[in-house]
Amino acid sequence: MSEWVVCVPNVSEGRSPGALRRMESAINAAPAHVLDTHCDQDHHRSVFTFAAALINVAEAVLRLAGTAFECIDITRHRGVHPRVGALDVVPLVPFAETGREACIDCVGEIADRIWAEFRVPSYQYGYAARRKDRSRLETVRKHGFEALSKAVRRGECLPDVGGPELHSRAGACFLGVRDFMAAFNVQLADRDAAAAKRIARAVRESSGGLPGVKALGLFLPSQKAAQVSMNVTRLDLAPLDTVFTAVCRESAALGVEVLGSELVGPVPRFALGPEPERLRIRGFHEGMILETRLERARLEAAARALRKS
Repeated sequence: MSEWVVCVPNVSEGRSPGALRRMESAINAAPAHVLDTHCDQDHHRSVFTFAAALINVAEAVLRLAGTAFECIDITRHRGVHPRVGALDVVPLVPFAETGREACIDCVGEIADRIWAEFRVPSYQYGYAARRKDRSRLETVRKHGFEALSKAVRRGECLPDVGGPELHSRAGACFLGVRDFMAAFNVQLADRDAAAAKRIARAVRESSGGLPGVKALGLFLPSQKAAQVSMNVTRLDLAPLDTVFTAVCRESAALGVEVLGSELVGPVPRFALGPEPERLRIRGFHEGMILETRLERARLEAAARALRKS
């Protein structure tokens, strides 16, 4: 599996099972192997995690893009999570054996083809950023679709590929190359987002909190609970048990009960720490561990190859 890459596309659809099944089928047809699909109706967002040989990654993303652009009108989208496009974020995550530069080249190919085939512009972030000030995803995406659309019409925040204006239905895509990270949410027994926002501010790196932690405080209407929604990008410096402990400490100081946590997609085994049960992850099972999912995909691919031979 040394030549494989993990890709984690985020789409702005979390409420239509039919649309999500179409998108998942589009990825698998590349060929690629969908390891996990996580959807959230409050975020109105879904995250696919798939693995594929690098040579097949661009095709998988293009097939997904075509389906997402058919299914999603970003101007009608309403959810609690920031977004600027139908196919909102597409990070490639290389293994140590897979060259980072090759993944950056692949991102460039995807950006060019999405513009050529669908007229949807893109921004590049992470190791694939074309501008140093865009290496952090949130630098541009924080504006959201509506504000970013106005900015580009003023000649500001122009896309890296395509444009200058955003697509009227599909918005724009963010394409990047990054290291392994964890999307990790902690639910609170609170009826508004005030406490969650205070906790998010306390734990995120930009406010002096934990290294590599990006955090938002949100309210989830369907669960009638608040959420600290986090991306943990430096799992070596802030493993999830450290992050969870910090959120619990801040919650206790505010007198707010922690209901539990959730993972958005599989994570590397080391990120969970020595006692995964301490994290109180909803529905936790071995399949949430990335290495387990990849091994299953490898065995399935080998079985298919045998059937064809």
